[in-house]
Amino acid sequence: MASAAEQLAANMNFGAFQKATDLHKRIWFSVIALIVYRLGTFIPIPGVNPAAYADTFGKLGQGILGMINMFSGGAVQNMAVLALGVMPYISASIIVQLLQSVYPPWEKLKKDGGEAGRKQLNQYTRYLTVFLAIFQSFGIAVSLSASEGLVYQPGAFFIASTICTLTGGTMFLMWLGEQITSRGVGNGVSMIIFAGIVARMPALLGQLFAQSREGAVPIGQLLLVLIILVAVVFAIVFFERSQRRILIQYPKQQRGNRMIGGDTSFLPIKINSAGVIPPIFASSLLVLPATVMGFAQTANLPSWLGWVQGAASQLQSGQPLHMGLYAFMIIFFCFFYTSVVFNPEDTAENLRKYGGFVPGIRPGKRTADYLAQVLTRLTVIGAAYITVVCMLPELAMSFNPALAGLAYGIGGTSILIVVSVTMDTVAQIQSHLLAHQYEGLIRKSKLRGRNK
Repeated sequence: MASAAEQLAANMNFGAFQKATDLHKRIWFSVIALIVYRLGTFIPIPGVNPAAYADTFGKLGQGILGMINMFSGGAVQNMAVLALGVMPYISASIIVQLLQSVYPPWEKLKKDGGEAGRKQLNQYTRYLTVFLAIFQSFGIAVSLSASEGLVYQPGAFFIASTICTLTGGTMFLMWLGEQITSRGVGNGVSMIIFAGIVARMPALLGQLFAQSREGAVPIGQLLLVLIILVAVVFAIVFFERSQRRILIQYPKQQRGNRMIGGDTSFLPIKINSAGVIPPIFASSLLVLPATVMGFAQTANLPSWLGWVQGAASQLQSGQPLHMGLYAFMIIFFCFFYTSVVFNPEDTAENLRKYGGFVPGIRPGKRTADYLAQVLTRLTVIGAAYITVVCMLPELAMSFNPALAGLAYGIGGTSILIVVSVTMDTVAQIQSHLLAHQYEGLIRKSKLRGRNK
């Protein structure tokens, strides 16, 4: 027999959606916020020569800058005020979460601080975001100023104004993402990245068909790319919805003349518990050195800084160093973030407190060890799946260099983010509808009680 929650979920329809006025406000807020973000990606920073910069980006935008441009929604291509995007905020979040595991005061703040501790850690993340944004914007400003013809009046004033503009743009996006999370639908940072990728997809698909007409991409390769895209979407949906359901039993207890308990439930553990966080984290960390090194290729650097240009070439997409670092970081963050979102010891302790147990496994440490073993095996599968999906753009570029400009926009990483964020947002909308139906039932029961 279906539970009450399952019956409510089965009865959700368009009529229930029409009655959920609070959900309408949240959706409209998210839409307006994303429109504001998209407008910001077309406002250029002052002092840059658009024609010269477009020519330079055309030479460098096939590599790591293509990845940065994808996550910024095309803002890097326009050198807009939001060119840094949310990458400094993501990098700061990574560092703060890593320090929570190795720095005892922050670890205590996370475990015992409650809501106040969480707010304090969020504040540290914001401070670190400002520092990283200033660092990255300084590298961009100096590289642009040193490149001949890219800036109308290079110098200290241009560098200072660019730092203020790009840092302010990042802080605005950080605030906007937090507002979407609290007042809208979905995770704010993920929604911002999602909007940037989706906005660029139609133009990239049109470019793919145009290259096919010109003969740069043979019709056979075009069909193969489309088939792979569809297959990747199905694979992502399959793996993101896959889970291992561990049977949990609760013992029967006698209270008076009645027997209570004896129920069974399932503890679901997803194959990919980390979601889209690993590729986003890995990309954001690669952005830190590549942002400066990429522009340094066109700058007139002293001879003793020649190694910067060599390192920049090795960090470009398709190079062994870049591919190795990207794959390693994805696998690392799969395991790291999974350990953050799912703690076997805490789960086993909660089961023991409420009398639940896994059949054949002793409560306590044995249960924690069993859950950790299952989680590790599932994470191995999930890390392999995410790595294969995210490495598809690298393989496509090595197969045909003409696909280099399209690989990141319609490649595995972007498709993974789009599909996963869409599924998470739909799940949030369903949870809001379910909560609305529960509130309606509670109001009806109260009215019936008053009438009696």
